[in-house]
Amino acid sequence: MLTQAPRGTKDVLPTDSYRWQHVEAHMRKAAAEAGFREVRTPVFEHTELFLRGVGDTTDIVQKEMYTFKDKGERSITLKPEGTAGAVRAFLESSLYADALPCKMYYLNAPIFRYEAPQNGRLREHHQFGLECFGAQGATADAELILLAYKLLGTLGVKNLSVNINSIGCPKCRPQYHAMLKSFLGERISCMCDTCKTRFDRNPLRVLDCKVEKCQELVADAPSMLDVLCEECAEHFAQLQECLKASGIPYQVDSRIVRGLDYYTKTVFELITTTDKGNLTVCGGGRYDNLVEQLGGPSMPAVGFGMGIERVLMLLDSEGVEIPKPDQYDVFVTYMGNNKIPAFMLVQNLRKAGIHADMDHTGRSLKAQFKYANKTGAPLCITLGDDEVANGVVKIKNMNTREERTAALADAAATVREMLGE
Repeated sequence: MLTQAPRGTKDVLPTDSYRWQHVEAHMRKAAAEAGFREVRTPVFEHTELFLRGVGDTTDIVQKEMYTFKDKGERSITLKPEGTAGAVRAFLESSLYADALPCKMYYLNAPIFRYEAPQNGRLREHHQFGLECFGAQGATADAELILLAYKLLGTLGVKNLSVNINSIGCPKCRPQYHAMLKSFLGERISCMCDTCKTRFDRNPLRVLDCKVEKCQELVADAPSMLDVLCEECAEHFAQLQECLKASGIPYQVDSRIVRGLDYYTKTVFELITTTDKGNLTVCGGGRYDNLVEQLGGPSMPAVGFGMGIERVLMLLDSEGVEIPKPDQYDVFVTYMGNNKIPAFMLVQNLRKAGIHADMDHTGRSLKAQFKYANKTGAPLCITLGDDEVANGVVKIKNMNTREERTAALADAAATVREMLGE
């Protein structure tokens, strides 16, 4: 057990981290182009934040949170999603007093959920999320959907589709709850225990049940879209108009409710078709009441979350090759007692922005060359007594076998030239 990672967690090894960095670089670029700036929130928060924000009738709160008491007997929870922490930071730092909208993103943020590990969703996984505070128009919703759609397409995810829905607001949702409870009344006795507890407190959550029998029983449930108030209907119509104008293929799916209680109006999912069926790669929506619910001013907001592991899994399944960068540009080898000159040459090359290294283990020259080959370094520099005495270096292209001699002071420039820079 000591040398085994806990179930549902996974190491990202140095041989694989470049793939994460590639995806993260695209995510940062997409966020920056739309004016989003990075926020970094703690890995854990007070449990009350998630009870009030996420909702105590959700699967996340009821079944999946990692909650514990700290040494001060405070209830602490490892964050099971990113939005609540971003809202807490927004409130604590009074960002609502700044110019709005406030656009922020988080990247490689660890998310913890105690659930059966599955492909692309671990007990500790990582998310890329965007949150926009202070923008009430449907153009803000469309902007996020478009950003996510283009980002995934740029990375190489194929067969993408967008599913959207509106789950109304506090004005029109009570009418829908009444309709839904009437529909469920004859069926609830045949549903799972979790659905039975949700029936009175939050019937909308019943539609989010993952139990197959429960899904079959709600297949013909009434749609929220039939009872939207004028404001919500207009917002949803404008969203569709924006998506059509952007050329984004979408469909309305009245069964989308998302797994969090704070959503209002727009909810959406980006779906991709795989050989194992449909897979949700990104989900989000509008949460116009959450800021006020957590003690802040009335504040419209919209956001999404995207699992990084799931994106990488999809790229693998579709055969997308992420280019592997060279570990080094040049490897410095030395003979005899020239370890210190080799060391100083490596430092000077690094000062010039060149990725360089040397042997630190006392290998023979032959073994140094063998190791240099294993690293994949395209160039190799050799320092012997003659080279040090004459103030020169020998630089060899490990692929073409081309070899040049250059003055020590010109080593960096010659390396760049041989690299084609």
